[in-house]
Amino acid sequence: MTSRPPQSPESQDQSADLPEDFDFEAEDEALPDAEAELDLGLESDATPQRLKAGVEVIQTALKTLPNAPGVYRMIDGEGTVLYVGKAKSLKKRVSNYARGVGHTSRIARMIAETAAMEFVTTETETEALLLEANYIKQLKPRFNVLLRDDKSFPYILVTSDHVSPQLTKHRGARTKQGHYFGPFASVWAVNRTIAALQRAFLLRTCTDPYYENRSRPCLLYQIKRCAGPCTGEIDAPGYQRLVTEARDFLSGKSQAVKTRLAETMQAASDTLDFETATRIRDRLAALSAIVSTQDINPQTVDEADVFALHEEAGQFCIEVFFFRNYQNWGNRAYYPRADKSIAAEEILVQFVAQFYDDKPAPRLVLLSHDLEDAALLAEALSLRVGHKIEVSTPKRGEKRDLVDHAATNACEALSRRLSDTASQKQLLASLAPVFGLEQPPRRVEIYDNSHIMGTNAVGAMVVAGVMGFSKPHYRTFNIKSEELTPGDDFGMMREVLTRRFARLQKESPREAEPQEGADDAMPDWPDLVLIDGGKGQLDAALSVLAELGLEHVPMMGVAKGVDRDAGREQFFIPGREPFRLPPRDPALYFIQRLRDEAHRFAIGTHRAKRKKAFTANPLDEIPGIGPRRKRALLLHFGTAKAIAQASFEDLTKAPGVNEATAKAVYDFFHDGGR
Repeated sequence: MTSRPPQSPESQDQSADLPEDFDFEAEDEALPDAEAELDLGLESDATPQRLKAGVEVIQTALKTLPNAPGVYRMIDGEGTVLYVGKAKSLKKRVSNYARGVGHTSRIARMIAETAAMEFVTTETETEALLLEANYIKQLKPRFNVLLRDDKSFPYILVTSDHVSPQLTKHRGARTKQGHYFGPFASVWAVNRTIAALQRAFLLRTCTDPYYENRSRPCLLYQIKRCAGPCTGEIDAPGYQRLVTEARDFLSGKSQAVKTRLAETMQAASDTLDFETATRIRDRLAALSAIVSTQDINPQTVDEADVFALHEEAGQFCIEVFFFRNYQNWGNRAYYPRADKSIAAEEILVQFVAQFYDDKPAPRLVLLSHDLEDAALLAEALSLRVGHKIEVSTPKRGEKRDLVDHAATNACEALSRRLSDTASQKQLLASLAPVFGLEQPPRRVEIYDNSHIMGTNAVGAMVVAGVMGFSKPHYRTFNIKSEELTPGDDFGMMREVLTRRFARLQKESPREAEPQEGADDAMPDWPDLVLIDGGKGQLDAALSVLAELGLEHVPMMGVAKGVDRDAGREQFFIPGREPFRLPPRDPALYFIQRLRDEAHRFAIGTHRAKRKKAFTANPLDEIPGIGPRRKRALLLHFGTAKAIAQASFEDLTKAPGVNEATAKAVYDFFHDGGR
């Protein structure tokens, strides 16, 4: 959060707290004046009695607060953190809440629910900003900005812990030794770049175990995508030169690398070594392809992240572009929800603070709006990464062009989102009259199973809402029951739904589910459940809900049409005769999309599980056998089958295998381990 320069409560404008009050998940209507805000703020939760009680709690805490920077937490009666804020002066900031008047509806509700407050003082306001972002990430307070999309960004990794370094994609904690290049905005961008780097530098992408067990070059060597270090097709110094060139290129020294290759090609041509010259020519072409596929390649900006915010129809989009080594490495759009009265500058500063809470910031951060707290934000980011970071809003030149380009993309992305949302809302609204729902559903869950004769059985749940398919809410269920007859679809569906709704009851009781928030916020409970199947599947599902006391959850079955023809689906709803929809009904097309997505997700999960089972090594199941000993056993015996047939004495003769390890392996494959 950001704080304004401290003022006395008497002289401070009544809307001073407004910039703090917005959330990625909820949005209130703009109010015409302060009086209307106060009146609305006293509705429902923020009754005069509850508001008074909350003010008394804040006033009590205020008596002992120092005029020091720090972070405060507002907590409700159940111990849940409602809001986390930071301040240059805790006493002056908290005193704003103690007035009890002139607040927006949302702040009034927050004060009314406050039963306790906790404080942490810091040495500087910069430390308070960092601590605040950390608390918000951990606690996810309902009244704060919440950056829901916390998926880590992919990087390109050139390892350094192997004699022949590997070129690979990496996501997550940087625990592996090597040089990391990124971030890239998408896995697609990483895969595209790695494919081009393979053609340009011929680095291996295979795993270490695969590398160490090769006896002849693989297909990638044959199609000139790898230099073949595994079988000595290239010597170690030669491969290291390729690795160095790849690192230099990814570090921004692309022109120097291309110049060296061009000189080598010319020298080979002069000596009539046309085969070598041709290979280098192909590598140069691959390098040019990498650069040409970038949308914008700045000439003066080496390393920067660009943030541009666009507002339309009360919604916001923040487009983020990543530039590294004078190359555009992709972009990603975020959609924060905020009160319409909140200034764009305040949205940006809070967004950026949380954005870099778990990832390193580049040396330059470019923004589309001037920030009052730009210096504070730059100081906080610099403190976190250990070197100076500049946060600026360029006015001219190439940097301004980059910001303008990001702003254009933000505008286009938000326009597409608004259009898609409107269409999705119409489709959801069409389901209500067809299936007898009181109102259009906000969350639809679709369930399907996938297996082959009962093997590798999985259940899948797909979720759709007003924003379309919500992939972060998708779930898979490995069928665990050993009592099921192989291929018992009804039993599988009962297990999936029992696990899903029993857990939902425990984690988010229906009566405790909050009703406030934006209409397009994804609720925890489904408004409609679709079962991919006919009457039998539906009856199995209904029996689960009856056992859990959840008969109120709307549920229907979708059976495939005659000869499995799309458009001839039959629908089963409790208390109604089976029916079909007209072939051109939009609701029918929408349900087909939902069912097909569930089917795709279930089949994909099943195939991944089956593939893993095919490639599973029994040595992976032996306790105490790590990668090194497994590799030693495989190198000595050749196959897992040979290891299983080996005697105890033969196992002890394998390099790096002691008697305890040999006994564990022997017992596992004989009576002692099964």
